[in-house]
Amino acid sequence: MRNCRILCSCGGWGIKLTVRPLPHAALLAAYDARGYTDCLAAEVSRRVTLGEYITVFYSSLAFRPEQALLRLVGKPSSRADVTAVAAGAEHFAAWTVEARSDDQILLRDFMGRTRSWLMVEQMAGGTRLYFGSAMVRQSSPAERGTFKALLWFHKLYARTLLRSAAKALKA
Repeated sequence: MRNCRILCSCGGWGIKLTVRPLPHAALLAAYDARGYTDCLAAEVSRRVTLGEYITVFYSSLAFRPEQALLRLVGKPSSRADVTAVAAGAEHFAAWTVEARSDDQILLRDFMGRTRSWLMVEQMAGGTRLYFGSAMVRQSSPAERGTFKALLWFHKLYARTLLRSAAKALKA
C-alpha cells in the first residue's frame, strides 16, 4: 500500500482505520492541489452500497452533534433528508451534491469552502469505505489560522465519523 498508514485499530470492533492517498478516480482529487485534503479508509467484510453508506454515515450517533449545530444555523436535517440524498437528491442540510457516481459522492457546503466525500470500493471479501474532506478557500490569515488551530479536532472528528459508520456496517 503506497503512502498508507494505519491510524488506529478499534479494539473488539475489528475496525482498522487507515490514512490513505486519494484514489486516482476520487471526485475529491480535483481539490488535492487547491488546499487541504484528507482521506481515511476502513474495511468491512460485506458488500456495502454507496446509498447505504451515506445513510449510515449521516444518521450515526457520531453525526448528531453536527446535526445540532446545523439546526442552530438554520440548516436542519432529518432521517428523510439523509435517505433522499442517498437515493439521489441534490441537497442535504448545509450541503449540495457537487458530483456523484455509482460509488462516490462529493458534497459542497453552503459557503463553498469545504467538501465532504464518501466512496465505496468493492473488494474480494468486503468493501473499503472512504471518507475525505477538503478545505478549499481560506481567504484571510485569520481563516487560515483558525483552520490550523482546529485541524486536530477535524482529524479526531473524521476518525470518529468513519469508525461509527464502519461499526454500523460491519457484518
